[in-house]
Amino acid sequence: MRVFPINFIQADTIMPDIPDDPSLHVALPEGQPVLRTVPMPADTNYAGDIFGGWIMSQVDMAGSIPAIRRARGRVATVAVNSFVFKHPVLVGDLVSFYADIVKIGRTSITVDVTVYAQRGVREGGEEVCIKVTEAVLTYVAIDSDRRPRVVEE
Repeated sequence: MRVFPINFIQADTIMPDIPDDPSLHVALPEGQPVLRTVPMPADTNYAGDIFGGWIMSQVDMAGSIPAIRRARGRVATVAVNSFVFKHPVLVGDLVSFYADIVKIGRTSITVDVTVYAQRGVREGGEEVCIKVTEAVLTYVAIDSDRRPRVVEE
Protein backbone atom coordinates (compact mmCIF):
# COMPACT_ATOMS: atom_id res chain seq x y z
CA MET A 1 0.00 0.00 0.00
CA ARG A 2 1.43 3.38 -1.01
CA VAL A 3 1.05 6.35 1.29
CA PHE A 4 0.67 9.80 -0.24
CA PRO A 5 1.68 12.79 1.90
CA ILE A 6 -0.64 15.70 2.49
CA ASN A 7 0.95 19.09 1.89
CA PHE A 8 0.53 21.22 5.00
CA ILE A 9 1.12 24.95 5.35
CA GLN A 10 2.65 26.63 8.35
CA ALA A 11 0.23 27.99 10.92
CA ASP A 12 1.45 31.58 10.48
CA THR A 13 0.19 31.60 6.89
CA ILE A 14 -3.42 31.01 7.95
CA MET A 15 -5.63 34.07 7.55
CA PRO A 16 -8.02 35.45 10.18
CA ASP A 17 -11.55 33.99 10.16
CA ILE A 18 -13.34 37.05 8.78
CA PRO A 19 -10.99 38.88 6.44
CA ASP A 20 -11.62 42.62 6.42
CA ASP A 21 -9.29 43.08 3.46
CA PRO A 22 -11.64 43.55 0.47
CA SER A 23 -8.98 42.03 -1.82
CA LEU A 24 -9.70 38.65 -0.17
CA HIS A 25 -13.39 38.85 -1.02
CA VAL A 26 -14.17 36.90 -4.17
CA ALA A 27 -17.14 36.05 -6.34
CA LEU A 28 -18.30 32.49 -6.75
CA PRO A 29 -17.08 30.82 -9.96
CA GLU A 30 -19.38 30.54 -12.96
CA GLY A 31 -21.59 27.47 -13.05
CA GLN A 32 -23.17 25.41 -10.34
CA PRO A 33 -21.28 23.90 -7.41
CA VAL A 34 -21.31 20.11 -7.19
CA LEU A 35 -22.24 20.37 -3.52
CA ARG A 36 -23.59 23.12 -1.27
CA THR A 37 -24.29 22.89 2.47
CA VAL A 38 -24.54 24.87 5.70
CA PRO A 39 -22.43 23.60 8.62
CA MET A 40 -24.20 23.32 11.95
CA PRO A 41 -23.04 23.67 15.59
CA ALA A 42 -22.60 19.88 15.86
CA ASP A 43 -19.82 20.17 13.23
CA THR A 44 -17.60 22.43 15.40
CA ASN A 45 -14.48 21.93 17.45
CA TYR A 46 -13.98 23.26 20.99
CA ALA A 47 -13.19 26.77 19.65
CA GLY A 48 -16.41 26.99 17.64
CA ASP A 49 -14.81 26.59 14.20
CA ILE A 50 -15.96 23.85 11.85
CA PHE A 51 -13.82 20.71 12.17
CA GLY A 52 -11.22 20.31 9.43
CA GLY A 53 -12.26 16.65 9.20
CA TRP A 54 -15.83 17.68 8.43
CA ILE A 55 -14.58 19.87 5.59
CA MET A 56 -12.33 17.07 4.35
CA SER A 57 -15.23 14.63 4.19
CA GLN A 58 -17.37 17.15 2.29
CA VAL A 59 -14.46 17.78 -0.13
CA ASP A 60 -14.14 14.02 -0.67
CA MET A 61 -17.85 13.74 -1.47
CA ALA A 62 -17.72 16.76 -3.79
CA GLY A 63 -14.67 15.43 -5.64
CA SER A 64 -16.22 12.02 -6.07
CA ILE A 65 -19.23 13.39 -7.96
CA PRO A 66 -17.43 14.30 -11.23
CA ALA A 67 -15.20 11.22 -10.80
CA ILE A 68 -18.24 8.91 -10.57
CA ARG A 69 -19.82 10.56 -13.60
CA ARG A 70 -16.62 10.31 -15.66
CA ALA A 71 -15.91 6.73 -14.55
CA ARG A 72 -19.55 5.81 -15.19
CA GLY A 73 -19.61 3.85 -11.97
CA ARG A 74 -18.02 3.34 -8.58
CA VAL A 75 -14.83 5.04 -7.51
CA ALA A 76 -12.67 4.90 -4.40
CA THR A 77 -10.51 7.67 -3.01
CA VAL A 78 -6.86 6.61 -3.27
CA ALA A 79 -4.99 9.84 -2.55
CA VAL A 80 -5.33 13.29 -1.10
CA ASN A 81 -2.61 14.95 -3.16
CA SER A 82 -2.90 18.34 -1.50
CA PHE A 83 -5.20 20.04 0.97
CA VAL A 84 -4.93 23.66 2.11
CA PHE A 85 -7.18 25.35 4.64
CA LYS A 86 -7.03 29.07 3.77
CA HIS A 87 -9.65 30.37 6.23
CA PRO A 88 -11.84 28.80 8.89
CA VAL A 89 -15.40 27.80 8.04
CA LEU A 90 -17.98 29.10 10.52
CA VAL A 91 -21.38 27.86 11.65
CA GLY A 92 -24.00 29.30 9.32
CA ASP A 93 -21.70 29.84 6.33
CA LEU A 94 -23.18 28.79 3.02
CA VAL A 95 -20.38 26.51 1.81
CA SER A 96 -20.09 25.77 -1.92
CA PHE A 97 -17.84 23.07 -3.38
CA TYR A 98 -16.67 23.33 -6.99
CA ALA A 99 -14.95 20.29 -8.51
CA ASP A 100 -13.17 19.89 -11.84
CA ILE A 101 -11.38 16.90 -13.31
CA VAL A 102 -7.74 17.80 -13.96
CA LYS A 103 -6.33 14.44 -15.08
CA ILE A 104 -7.58 11.08 -16.27
CA GLY A 105 -5.29 8.07 -16.08
CA ARG A 106 -5.85 4.47 -17.12
CA THR A 107 -7.84 3.68 -13.95
CA SER A 108 -7.62 6.97 -12.05
CA ILE A 109 -9.27 10.38 -12.09
CA THR A 110 -7.71 13.40 -10.37
CA VAL A 111 -10.08 16.15 -9.25
CA ASP A 112 -9.43 19.71 -8.10
CA VAL A 113 -11.90 20.90 -5.43
CA THR A 114 -12.23 24.55 -4.43
CA VAL A 115 -14.41 25.56 -1.50
CA TYR A 116 -16.03 28.95 -0.90
CA ALA A 117 -17.89 30.27 2.13
CA GLN A 118 -20.55 32.94 1.86
CA ARG A 119 -20.78 34.71 5.19
CA GLY A 120 -23.87 36.46 6.51
CA VAL A 121 -24.73 40.04 5.83
CA ARG A 122 -22.13 42.43 7.17
CA GLU A 123 -22.42 46.12 7.95
CA GLY A 124 -24.03 47.93 5.05
CA GLY A 125 -25.74 44.76 3.81
CA GLU A 126 -22.59 43.34 2.18
CA GLU A 127 -22.36 39.57 1.86
CA VAL A 128 -18.78 38.32 2.11
CA CYS A 129 -17.56 35.43 -0.03
CA ILE A 130 -14.10 33.97 0.53
CA LYS A 131 -12.15 30.97 -0.74
CA VAL A 132 -11.68 28.75 2.31
CA THR A 133 -10.12 25.52 1.05
CA GLU A 134 -8.32 24.07 -1.98
CA ALA A 135 -7.67 20.37 -2.49
CA VAL A 136 -6.64 17.84 -5.12
CA LEU A 137 -7.78 14.24 -4.74
CA THR A 138 -7.29 11.11 -6.84
CA TYR A 139 -9.95 8.46 -7.26
CA VAL A 140 -9.69 5.04 -8.88
CA ALA A 141 -12.53 3.47 -10.85
CA ILE A 142 -13.52 0.14 -9.31
CA ASP A 143 -15.63 -2.80 -10.39
CA SER A 144 -18.22 -4.72 -8.37
CA ASP A 145 -15.39 -6.67 -6.67
CA ARG A 146 -13.72 -3.39 -5.64
CA ARG A 147 -10.83 -3.96 -8.04
CA PRO A 148 -9.44 -1.20 -10.26
CA ARG A 149 -10.95 -1.01 -13.72
CA VAL A 150 -10.13 0.97 -16.82
CA VAL A 151 -11.76 4.38 -17.21
CA GLU A 152 -13.44 4.20 -20.60
CA GLU A 153 -13.13 7.03 -23.13
